[in-house]
Amino acid sequence: ARVHGEMATHGVDHFFLLLAAFAALGFGVERLFWMVSGGVRRWIIASPMNTPGERLRAMFARFGFGSSWVAAFALGTVGAFLAFDWPPALRDALLRLLVAIVMVRMAMVSGRLLFAPGAERFRMLPLDTAEAWFWHRRLVLNVAWFAFIYAVIEWLIAQGVEEGVWRLVAYVLSLVQLALIMEMVWRRPGTRNEHYKSVGWLLTVAFVVLLLARVVGAFAVFWLGALVLGVYGIMRLVNAIAIHLQRTPGAPADEPVVPSVQAAAVVRAIRLVLIIAAGVVLVRNMGIDVAELMRGGSVSVLVLRGLFSVIVIALFADLVWFVFKAMIERRLAEVQATADGDSDSSHAGQATRLRTVLPIVRNVSFVTLAVIAVLTALSALGVDIAPMVAGAGVVGIAVGFGAQTLVKDIVSGVFFLFDDAFRVGEYIQSGSYKGTVESFSLRSVRLRHHRGPVYTVPFGELGAVQNMSRDWVIDKLAIGITYDSDLEKARKLIKKIGQDLAADEEMGPNILEPLKMQGVEQFGDFAIQIRMKMMTRPGEQFVIRRKAYAAIKTAFDANGIKFAFPTVQVAGGTDNAVAAAAQNMLDASKAAAPV
Repeated sequence: ARVHGEMATHGVDHFFLLLAAFAALGFGVERLFWMVSGGVRRWIIASPMNTPGERLRAMFARFGFGSSWVAAFALGTVGAFLAFDWPPALRDALLRLLVAIVMVRMAMVSGRLLFAPGAERFRMLPLDTAEAWFWHRRLVLNVAWFAFIYAVIEWLIAQGVEEGVWRLVAYVLSLVQLALIMEMVWRRPGTRNEHYKSVGWLLTVAFVVLLLARVVGAFAVFWLGALVLGVYGIMRLVNAIAIHLQRTPGAPADEPVVPSVQAAAVVRAIRLVLIIAAGVVLVRNMGIDVAELMRGGSVSVLVLRGLFSVIVIALFADLVWFVFKAMIERRLAEVQATADGDSDSSHAGQATRLRTVLPIVRNVSFVTLAVIAVLTALSALGVDIAPMVAGAGVVGIAVGFGAQTLVKDIVSGVFFLFDDAFRVGEYIQSGSYKGTVESFSLRSVRLRHHRGPVYTVPFGELGAVQNMSRDWVIDKLAIGITYDSDLEKARKLIKKIGQDLAADEEMGPNILEPLKMQGVEQFGDFAIQIRMKMMTRPGEQFVIRRKAYAAIKTAFDANGIKFAFPTVQVAGGTDNAVAAAAQNMLDASKAAAPV
């Protein structure tokens, strides 16, 4: 009614002239911005996307450019408001229309930032092009309808329409909004399995309950549900973006990613800010004065303040823990890459030591941080923690006397680590236990026997430890040749075999000193025992030994050097005597064979 009255007063031509000026200035300034920003657009398009930092920089440059483009339009329209004398009703209506237009266009900018349907290299989420277009269109459509509801309801209120009428209009339009959301939920990309249906029904029920709570006036339920859904959805989105940005360009979506410290800090900081902001919004919409909550007052206010403090402490501890955990996991990944890719590096020993110590540091840090967080939370709730700390000391002493074996295991483990007695991946033997070290806990070490069984051995039971994986190993070999063999020829052949093995591309790097003949070990009953030796890297001697034996057999056969072996000669005997002698030799060989 007010707009019609102003049109009658000022004339229709005046109204259309003002509207034309509004649109012309808005789109004119926007076009001017587009013309002068060509260099920025070209720089963004040519931006490198090789590292997470470069990808993040380019994506936010696109967002900044899009936001500036929208801001140029808004600036032009605001200039129209300042340049002309506007009728109040028309000015209010156009201001609400401007807000709605800016909301829709910012949704388009955000959609291009997140989904980049027309530029895959700038995409911040692991989506194909069809999925990107789906989510971009649904985002813009839902925001556009929400902006339309906002503009209509605000205009009705400004026109003086009764509250019951504009609320009815709002509920009807909200039903359309709900239908748009349900269409997005049930047509979203993904495999149509039971999980897909379960998520669809869960979201459907949640949005219907939110709408009903809004209609019946249960604002506490509405705001609580809306904030929980909003925070959860935003955090899922932030986590997906963080993982995708750290993934190598062109890598599959299921490739595991080691989180960087910066990403962990940013993600958890966003989570902390979101939850605190959601809590403040919830408290304000429940009619609680935040200033009064901070000052104190009634018992209920004190309880709410204590709970809020506990939540903040838990979130801060969560932030610290995940940043520290990301630092350790990142370092472990670097150490693993060093150990796998550079076995000759001088840092290999340090790398294996870090692989041993860092998991223990991570576990101890988690326990320490959890204890500090719990004590701080109890203090925030008004609990006097000084007696608890003192009591914990007394209880700790009592437990120490009652659990001496446990204390012995833990202390022994600490000294084993300080002495660097063994590391993860090394083969050790202690008493009747032997195997490859797989992992540690505070009180025990886990050993994998070379035949498969796993031993969990408390540190206190280890005693003296024989480490078979450090630095080098000397392997000695012995063979028997006949008395008529040429020892000098045998020495030269063995030396040549050692040189050939050292020159082998596969085995050469693992041979520290080549195979050579040391000389005659002893004169046996039927053979000359000659001794050989070589120095290899730990664990590699077995393969090299098998290759050496095979090469020695081939070379000796080709050069007339015979291997000695026992024979039985029966002089002047009958066939029965020969058979009896053969049976005796067979029985003797069976008795000497290992069980």
